Amino acid sequence: MSLTERLSRATSHVPGPVAVVDLDAFDANATDLLRRAGGRPVRVASKSVRVRSLVGRALDAGFAGVMSFSLAEALWLAGTGVRDVLVGYPSVDRDALARLAGDATARREVTLMVDDVAQLVPLRRALEAAGEVLPDVQVCLDVDASLRLGVGPLQVHLGTRRSPLRSPADVATLAARVEAVPGARLRGLMLYEAQVAGLPDTNPAVRLVKRLSVADVDGRRGELLAATEAAVGHRLELVNSGGTGSLETSGAGPHVTEVTAGSGLFVPGLFDGYRSFAPRPSAFFGLDVVRVPAPGWATAFGGGYPASGPAGRSRLPRVATAGWALTGAEGAGEVMTPLRRRPSGTRPLRVGDRVWMRHAKAGELMERFASVHLVRGDEVVDVVPTYRGEQRAFG
Repeated sequence: MSLTERLSRATSHVPGPVAVVDLDAFDANATDLLRRAGGRPVRVASKSVRVRSLVGRALDAGFAGVMSFSLAEALWLAGTGVRDVLVGYPSVDRDALARLAGDATARREVTLMVDDVAQLVPLRRALEAAGEVLPDVQVCLDVDASLRLGVGPLQVHLGTRRSPLRSPADVATLAARVEAVPGARLRGLMLYEAQVAGLPDTNPAVRLVKRLSVADVDGRRGELLAATEAAVGHRLELVNSGGTGSLETSGAGPHVTEVTAGSGLFVPGLFDGYRSFAPRPSAFFGLDVVRVPAPGWATAFGGGYPASGPAGRSRLPRVATAGWALTGAEGAGEVMTPLRRRPSGTRPLRVGDRVWMRHAKAGELMERFASVHLVRGDEVVDVVPTYRGEQRAFG
């Protein structure tokens, strides 16, 4: 029995569209991510999961701490008992900052991300409004880890446009400003090399960029850390790096204390081109065939779930049901998704059949569903809420 046949049997009583996670694949992926990190602690990126029970499953498997995508989410997770939550992005959410300042548990378990002195203004105001000095709000600095080649107007920037912090002087200056905020303490640095972790190994040029990037960030990390520690007068306990696509190189990097991964638990479509690990998809969504307009064609209900990023075919779902593909003219539709049979000899799809797809990205799939069915073998063993199904309890 094929994987998609198992999923169809397990969810035959559930109307589509339906989201599922194959727990056997999820657990195997968790084990593989920990192995690839080479003994370095791995923090789970919650934005790539967005299911509280599956975040907890990764932690139970051996992941160490969570990287959240908002301060409000971090406060919610800490309130449910999750330990050591690093907010992956800066926040100016005044309500969430006020809740952080007034909650001793949150101050102990949550670390803010900062890369600009302007982000310290709402933090300072929240601490002042709390009415007392609270010397335990933890802060991490996000440092630009992109690769820059050349100089002056000929310089090429390879990587994402994230933090404005790059040089040791930049980082040291902001570090000192953090510690000048009464009640704030700098805990660490993060250097996310997106051009390594987030790019599939599609051609020799990409692989060259990755090699150059690893050497560049490994060479700069020590200087950045030394300058920061000199500016604040104490050691930093946290130096975060990496992602699913760079666990081996990031985990082996000098001064790195931990790495982060999340997408590798689901292995979405955009991860099919990586050579550093064998793709083992665990997250799928199933659509019901409602129309057969002509021989070799089928139309499924729903499925228009494109991923964020530059618009194009790479952001469309991947058809997991063997022998079928999206059409070039229509792609994945808001209400109807037409499918074309490949000339591979697979049987036709009939009205009432279920066709399976994978999202191009990981956690974004869960934004489309209130619950996800957890499957082992050909049985649903649990149905759990997604973040959306939690009615955005974290704000």
